[in-house]
Amino acid sequence: MPIFRSRQLAAALLAAVAAFALAAPSAAQRAARAPAAKADPAAEMAARLDAAIAGSHRSEANRARDRYRNPKETLTFFGLKPGMTVVEITPGAGWYTEILAPALRGSGLYIAAHNNPQGTEGQRRQRQAFLDKLKANPELYDRAVVTSFGRGIAGNIAAPGSADMVLTFRNVHNWVGAGFADEAFRAFYTALRPGGVLGVVEHRLPEDRPDTEEARRSGYMKTSEVIRLAEAAGFRLDAQSEVNANPRDTADHPRGVWTLPPNLVMGDTDREKYLAIGESDRMTLRFVKPAG
Repeated sequence: MPIFRSRQLAAALLAAVAAFALAAPSAAQRAARAPAAKADPAAEMAARLDAAIAGSHRSEANRARDRYRNPKETLTFFGLKPGMTVVEITPGAGWYTEILAPALRGSGLYIAAHNNPQGTEGQRRQRQAFLDKLKANPELYDRAVVTSFGRGIAGNIAAPGSADMVLTFRNVHNWVGAGFADEAFRAFYTALRPGGVLGVVEHRLPEDRPDTEEARRSGYMKTSEVIRLAEAAGFRLDAQSEVNANPRDTADHPRGVWTLPPNLVMGDTDREKYLAIGESDRMTLRFVKPAG
């Protein structure tokens, strides 16, 4: 082959290689064009819960109760995820609000279904204190929504079918005592979307305990009775957890559950004994609103 044609061929080959190199994406370009890895919702919520639980906005008294109330483990069991609309029923002074509202801020919605604004003086006072707490900490609670809950207005907690999760902590005995537990569970069912979760934590009475007036006034409830109330409203029991169990609690104290911490209503009488027991033994139940 003539030298001139060899040089032409070599030049053409070099040009082709150069053109290919310019056209082919670099490793960095390929990485930039690749679909972003999907975030792990469970990991994201775990990080959000860790940050909220460790937050400086929580008092030492509230932090001290974490070992009994197990907030991260409880909310993880219920299936809390970023982006959810979560309704907490009667949040009281806001123990769980301090965790749920920051954890959902910017990725979800926290709704506090608090006392009836037309209720008793004590209920109105507690509701106003809660509202003041939210107003004083806008960096945590500016996106929280406050609705109402109570006998005759339980349906006010959220728009029908709008919630992914409804949570209640140690409240069912109050509704039973006030005679509107059935209304409450029906309202939870209505507020949830199909497939939504109802999470219940309640003081637990042993199933073999006689059904006496003293037992009914103790603040404890049998797991079977809570399940009956939920199922009567249309829920399906999905799972149970022992995360909030306390085997030291015999559930037979002189002043019911309020004998134990944090209330310690007996004052100095057997105080060390009740402190050694700790907070109550509790059931932790996850119910689901059936789809379709």
